Amino acid sequence: MRTVITALLIPFALAAAVGVVLLYPFGASPETNSGGGTPVQGVITATATGACNGEVQVGAQEEDGDRCLVVDVRMTDGPAPEQQIRTIIPIEPSTPRFTVDDEVVLSYGGGDPADGQSYQLVDFQRGVPLALLAALFAVAVLVLGRWQGLKALGALVISFLVLVFFVLPAIISGESPLLVAIVGAGVIMFVVLYLTHGLSARTSTAVLGTMISLALIGLLGALWAAFAKLTGIDDDASTLIATLGHAIDTRGLLLAGVVIGALGVLDDVTVTQTSAVWELRAANPSLSRRELYASALRIGRDHVASAVNTLVMAYAGAALPLLLYSSVSGVGIGNIVTSQSIAQEIVRTLVGSIGIVAAVPVTTALAAAVAWQEKPAETPVRRRPRPDEKQRQDRERPADRTRTRRDPAEPRRESAEPRRRADDRVPGDRVPDGERRRAAPAPRPVSRDSRRSESPPPA
Repeated sequence: MRTVITALLIPFALAAAVGVVLLYPFGASPETNSGGGTPVQGVITATATGACNGEVQVGAQEEDGDRCLVVDVRMTDGPAPEQQIRTIIPIEPSTPRFTVDDEVVLSYGGGDPADGQSYQLVDFQRGVPLALLAALFAVAVLVLGRWQGLKALGALVISFLVLVFFVLPAIISGESPLLVAIVGAGVIMFVVLYLTHGLSARTSTAVLGTMISLALIGLLGALWAAFAKLTGIDDDASTLIATLGHAIDTRGLLLAGVVIGALGVLDDVTVTQTSAVWELRAANPSLSRRELYASALRIGRDHVASAVNTLVMAYAGAALPLLLYSSVSGVGIGNIVTSQSIAQEIVRTLVGSIGIVAAVPVTTALAAAVAWQEKPAETPVRRRPRPDEKQRQDRERPADRTRTRRDPAEPRRESAEPRRRADDRVPGDRVPDGERRRAAPAPRPVSRDSRRSESPPPA
């Protein structure tokens, strides 16, 4: 069975490597129509509410449509570092609340670097909080996982690099998003699982189970996306197309998100199932292949219930603003569920969940077939020694044993304190049973003749 798994994995590993070479956009990156400008960092030095022409009117009562936030920003980089500029932000319900000493990001659209109208205040700087949170996460993983946690962090870095330096550039260059996602998921699967769990039959079984489940997810996703006529076009996809300046397969982009999103949960399920099978085999080597599969499947049922709920909650949390907007739109629940934005989230969730459910029996069957053929570790069995061995062990024991037999030729040792005689005892002393019998002998019977002889003669 090991040979079969190796024969199946090697072609897929080679296909993933060849796919990276063929799909990677070597050469210049494509031109984009980005209208966001150049990011520039700065620090807010003053804020005030005033007219939208830039004049601060203290105490003036402005109408809601004419009120704006006037912000003074000191630039820390960009074309005019350490220079003060003033920018105006219309006050709207979606306008963030900026205060003094806030570190912000501005967009420089060109023009005079000293003119505040050349900049637009867009966001806050979040580098330091995110770096601290990442450090806290790394410390927690290392404290609990130690060497295994270090390997897990290395695998996480590799996954991030594959996504940033292969998946994103390949999709932006115009390659099929679904094909790129499958190749990228294959690379992540091989590198991460073998790096984290080592090169073994157990890891190879988990890799094969993950690969089969990913193929099922991709197939079901493509079928149901076409059957439900999902286009994948939403606000984010429209913005991406406008930025790229060329067409992109939005339905394939939707399916790529399904594949990559389900990969992390699939790794968890397949590795857990293979570990459960091997541990059951080590604990009870007498289990048959069917019994081993049934025992591990019972563990997998509990894992599936929590994993599916995790995936559903993850998609629901990501789409929470969309769900809130749909709930207050005033249309019926049927129209909300079948709308493009909600329907694609439902397809993502259900297709990924089906793949997770299928991963449990598939991986368990593969692991049971491989583990059952392996020879379990032999445990030492204690046996009773033979008579000759026992005599030799008795001779080899140390002489200062706690309990030894007394030599009959050796005189009996008397106690250092002499035994107290019956005449020397005081009231309250305990009398030994032997002396008690000697001190109080049983009375002798008196015959009738002796009584007559002992009686006094008559007067």
